[in-house]
Amino acid sequence: MGLLVVGSIALDSVITPFGETADTLGGAAVYFSMAGAVLHPVQVVGVVGSDFPEAHLTALAGRGVDLAGVERQAGESFRWKARYSYDLAGRETLETRLGVFAEFRPRIPEKFRAARFVFLGNIDPELQLSVLDQVKTPKLVACDTMNYWIHSKRDVLLELLRHIDILMVNDSEARELSGDWNIYRAAQWILSHGPKMAVIKQGEHGALLVDPTTIFKAPAYPLQEVFDPTGAGDAFAGGFMAHVARSGDVSFDNLRRAMVYGSAMGSFAVEAFGVQRFESVTLGEVDARVRAFRDLVHFELGGEKR
Repeated sequence: MGLLVVGSIALDSVITPFGETADTLGGAAVYFSMAGAVLHPVQVVGVVGSDFPEAHLTALAGRGVDLAGVERQAGESFRWKARYSYDLAGRETLETRLGVFAEFRPRIPEKFRAARFVFLGNIDPELQLSVLDQVKTPKLVACDTMNYWIHSKRDVLLELLRHIDILMVNDSEARELSGDWNIYRAAQWILSHGPKMAVIKQGEHGALLVDPTTIFKAPAYPLQEVFDPTGAGDAFAGGFMAHVARSGDVSFDNLRRAMVYGSAMGSFAVEAFGVQRFESVTLGEVDARVRAFRDLVHFELGGEKR
C-alpha cells in the first residue's frame, strides 16, 4: 500500500564531539524515507535547489525511494547547520538558510494521490492541509509539527488536528501545544482536539503511544556508541509508518509493534553521521533489533505468595 511523505530535503552540516559533516544529505523527508524504505517503498514530495547534488538523489532512489514528487527549482537548496553538546542532549542551531524551501508548495503527483498512508512532515500547517486536499482516501494520516507553528499558526494547526489520525511530536512540543506540563494530560488534550492517537517522542527515554484508554511505552534502545542524533525522530516516524503500510493493519496492537519498529529505526539513525547507517542497514538487522527490543522489556509474572 502506498506510503507518502511530504517534507524537507536539505543539506546538513553537523558538528558533534565525535566529528563533523558538511552539506550531507538531510531533511525530515530524507530521514523518514531512508528509514521507511528498509521496510516498504516510500513516495516523497519535496523540493531541492539547482545546487543539490544529483548523487544524493541517486542514493535515495537506490534505496527504493520514489522521487517523482521531488521538484528541482532554480536557487539554493535548504541548508541547516548545528552543533551538539558533549552529551548530545543539547543542540545549537548555527545557521538556517531555507532557499527554495521557503516557497515550497506541495504538488502531489497523480500516481501518489492514492497513497493509503500519509505522513505530513514538519511544514506550515496550511501546506499540510493542502496535501490532504490532494490525496484521495488515505487509511491513516500522521503528522509532525514544531514550536514555531504552534505559536505562529495555532488556529490553522488546530484545524489540521481535526483531519489527522495521529499527531507525532516530541514531549516539549506536546507540552507547548496543550499548555500542560504533564505529558499524559498533554496527550489527552491532543486527543480531545481531533487525532485518534498521539505519539510522544522522548528522545533517550523512548516514546509513548496514547489513545483515549491505553498507553504504550517503547523504550529507547541501549546503545554504547552514538555519533549523531540528527533525524532520529524522523527515522522513528519512517519506521513506524512503513511497518503500518506494509501490514495494512491500523489496530492498536499493530501500532504498538510499529512503535518498536520506529524505535529500532531511530536507534540505527544515531549510530552514524547523517543517513549513512541507512545506506547499509538490512531487513535482517532491523528484525534482529526488534527482537532485542522484545527481550529488553519482556518479563514473566512470578508466583508471589498472597
